[in-house]
Amino acid sequence: MEENHNNMMAWNTGVYQSWVNRFGTPEEAATKIKEEPQKRIGSVLEYMGETVKNKRIINLLGSNGNKAVALSLLGANVTVVDFSKGNEMYATELAQHAGVKIRYLMSDVLKLPEDELTGDYDIVFMEFGILHYFKDLQPLFDLVSKLLCKSGRLVLQDFHPISTKLISSRGTTAKIRKHKVTGNYFDTSLEEKEVSHSKFLDEDEKDPTTHKVYLRNWTLGEVVTAIASQGLYIKVLEELPNQSSEIFDKGIPKTFTVIAEKL
Repeated sequence: MEENHNNMMAWNTGVYQSWVNRFGTPEEAATKIKEEPQKRIGSVLEYMGETVKNKRIINLLGSNGNKAVALSLLGANVTVVDFSKGNEMYATELAQHAGVKIRYLMSDVLKLPEDELTGDYDIVFMEFGILHYFKDLQPLFDLVSKLLCKSGRLVLQDFHPISTKLISSRGTTAKIRKHKVTGNYFDTSLEEKEVSHSKFLDEDEKDPTTHKVYLRNWTLGEVVTAIASQGLYIKVLEELPNQSSEIFDKGIPKTFTVIAEKL
């Protein structure tokens, strides 16, 4: 994440409590992850190879450590990079209760020390709600290229720009949910939003002055071009519908996955 005062404040206010409200205490969450770690990783696990055992994986903006702990339970050597103290605290406690080790680097992703750019990671993993925190994607994917070993793999999963930039939905049930094209797909401006973790806070736990972030939503073409421009060979571009049981928006792309290898 690029340093921005508002974004920094938002991700360092009430974060730990948000995850307790969402997942339970780290001890409770660890018990659930240990039952089925593969499920916590989701569909991208198949793109990480036959096994992740002994693979070096770096989870950029790895947040509360849920995915990192699950990967570690599957045998991977996992490093998380994130700049939220609340995220680090939750992730560290989560790993302890799960009985695994993760390495957690408190840092702005684009300001990682040079001695961390080792070029020996098998996988750089990024998922859901990450790209919109960057005002320029080129430095991010340049960093990815520097972290990966030869033939190392970028595994990126994020929200589809059709849903984030173009279509708005209103209504609470499938019968009354309406979709409208209200956005501008090619808009490049920053957008003020409530930070994602705040939706898990009770009203009396929210701070309206610090839970605002500024986001830059990218087109799919911009994302793919930025990846390819850094010597990363795109092997898969997969667009997925809503995976929930509701059917009202099955025809709208909700997420996308990019798998790219370092040449």
